[in-house]
Amino acid sequence: MAEDHMLDELIKGGTVVDGTGAVPRLADVGIRDGRIVEIGDITTAATTVTDATNMLVTPGFVDPHTHYDAQLLWDPTASPSSIHGVTTVIGGNCGFTLAPLQPGDDDYLRKMMAKVEGMPLAALEAGTDWQWESFAEYLDRLDGAISVNAGFLVGHCALRRYVMGGEAVGNAADADDLAAIRGELAKALEAGALGFSFTNSTSHSDGEGEAVASRWATSDELMALAEETGLHEGTTLEGIVPGCLDQFTDDEIELLGEMSAAANRPMNWNVLTVDSREADRVPRQMQAADRAAELGGRVVALTMPIQVPMNMSLRNFCGLFLIPGWGEVLDADVPERIERLKDGDTRVKLLEWSKSPEAGVFKRLADWGDYIVGDTYSDANAGLSGRRVADVAAERGTSEFGTFLDISIADELKTIWWPTPQDDDDESWHMRAELWNDDRAMIGGSDAGAHLDRMCGAPYPTRFIGDCLRGRKLVPVERAVQLMTQAPAQLFGLRDRGELREGAWADIVILDPKVVDAGETRLVNDLPADSARLVADSSGVRRVLCNGIAIVVDGQPTGAVPGTLLRSGRDTMTVTAR
Repeated sequence: MAEDHMLDELIKGGTVVDGTGAVPRLADVGIRDGRIVEIGDITTAATTVTDATNMLVTPGFVDPHTHYDAQLLWDPTASPSSIHGVTTVIGGNCGFTLAPLQPGDDDYLRKMMAKVEGMPLAALEAGTDWQWESFAEYLDRLDGAISVNAGFLVGHCALRRYVMGGEAVGNAADADDLAAIRGELAKALEAGALGFSFTNSTSHSDGEGEAVASRWATSDELMALAEETGLHEGTTLEGIVPGCLDQFTDDEIELLGEMSAAANRPMNWNVLTVDSREADRVPRQMQAADRAAELGGRVVALTMPIQVPMNMSLRNFCGLFLIPGWGEVLDADVPERIERLKDGDTRVKLLEWSKSPEAGVFKRLADWGDYIVGDTYSDANAGLSGRRVADVAAERGTSEFGTFLDISIADELKTIWWPTPQDDDDESWHMRAELWNDDRAMIGGSDAGAHLDRMCGAPYPTRFIGDCLRGRKLVPVERAVQLMTQAPAQLFGLRDRGELREGAWADIVILDPKVVDAGETRLVNDLPADSARLVADSSGVRRVLCNGIAIVVDGQPTGAVPGTLLRSGRDTMTVTAR
C-alpha cells in the first residue's frame, strides 16, 4: 500500500459510541491527518494500531463552562480535565476574561480573578508575564501551545475596565463609553472570541470588595452588546444573573430572553441545581427558556450530572461568605473575625440567617451536623479529621453549629470542611435524569480551572459514565456520551466535533467500561508559586486523542500540544436562536 494512503492510527475492535445517541456498535476507526477517515471493518495499514477490544470508543468530551483562561498559559494540558477525556473546553465565562487588558492594569485583574473565581493570587502572579493587551494578542499566546481545543468568550468586566478604567466600577456607561465598549467587543469577536459573557450576580465582587464592572451596566448596554455579538459569525452568549443561584425574578427572565433574541444567538447560564426539597426551582428556572422562545430567543440551563466535591473554610472565601448576612461578619480580618465568631449574639444571628428563606440555594450549606471535618491545624483538633460534626457535638454536649465554629476557631479558621450533600436522595436523582432529557438544559457547569482549592468539577465525564454503566444507570451510556459531546458541540456550532463520523476531527477517547471512573479528590501543591488545588485522577481512560494526536495514555498526559485555538467563524458555524 502506498505510504500516503496509510492511516496514522487505526483503533481496532472497539465498541463505538459515536455521540449521536445511536446504539453502540463494534467498529474500527481510522485516522489520517487529524481527522477520522474510515469507520467500519478497516483493512488499511496504519503507522499505529491500537487494540480497543472490550473498550468503548467515544468522541472527546466538550466542557462548555470552564475558567481555564489563566491555567492554560502555564498548563497546556488543562489538567485535570484532559485525563477525564475532555478534548474541548470553553472559557471566558461569567463575564471574566484576561483580555483586553490595559498596560499596568494586570494587578487589578489578578486580584479580581482571585476573588471571583478562586484562582490563587500567587499562581496568577507567577504563572505568566501578563504581556498582552488586546483579546487577539491573548488568543495568539495560546495558539499552537495547548493540548486540548479551547475557545473563549470575551468577558464584559474586562471590556468595561479596558474602556472606562476605574470608572467602570460605580458608573453607567455614557454614549461614548458604550460605543467604545461595543467597538472593543467587535474587535475581540473578529479576532476569534466565541461570543460575549456577562455577570450581574450579587455574588461577584472585585479584589477591593466592590461590585465587579459588569454589574454596573444598564440593560440597554447589555442589549447593545448582545446585538453586536449577533453581527458576527459563529458566536454565542453566556450570562450569570442573581437568580441563577436559586430562582429567577421576572426581570431576569426577560433580560436573558431579550438578549438572546436581540443577538439571535443561544444564551446559556450556569448552573441549575436540582434538589427534591426545593421542588419549585426547576420549573421556575425553565420558564426562562419558555419565555425566551416566545421572544424569539433560546435560553439553555447548564446542569451537572454528578455531585461535585466541594470544601469550605471560614478563613478563605467560599460559599459560606455568600449566605445573606454572613459576609458582614466574615469580611473582617482574621483576628477580628474570630472575635465576632466567639460572640453569642453573633452566632445566633449567623444560624438564623443560614436557615432563613432569604438564604435561597445557600440553605444547602446549613446542615451543620452533617459537615465532615477535613484537615485540621491545632492540637485541640487532633483526631477529628474524618468525623461528623453531629457526633463530635454529641460527645461534647454542645450544639452542632457551635461545635462547627469552635473547631474552626481552634484552628484559627483554617479548618477544611466537607459538607455532606443533602440532595443525594432518589427523588433528586430522578429529577436530574428528567432534566438531562429536556432540550432546555444541557450537561455542564464544571467551573474547571476556577475555585481551585474549593471544588473539583473537572472529572464529571468519567464519573458520570461510570455511574451510567455500573451505578444508578439513569440513562444509557450512549445518551450520557451524547449529552457531553454532540449536545454541547451543537450549541456552540463547533465544526466537525462532538461526533465520531468520517470527516470529523479525531477527538477520541478510549475507555474501559469495567473501571471507568474518577478517583478521590485530593489537595496538591502543583500550581505556580507552590499554590494548592484540588484534583482527582481518572481510571479506565486508556487513550485520549485531540486532532488525531495522543494527549493522554493510560490516564497520564503525554505533553503533546495538538489542540486547536478555536476561533469564531473559522472553527464555529452560526447557531441561531430562532
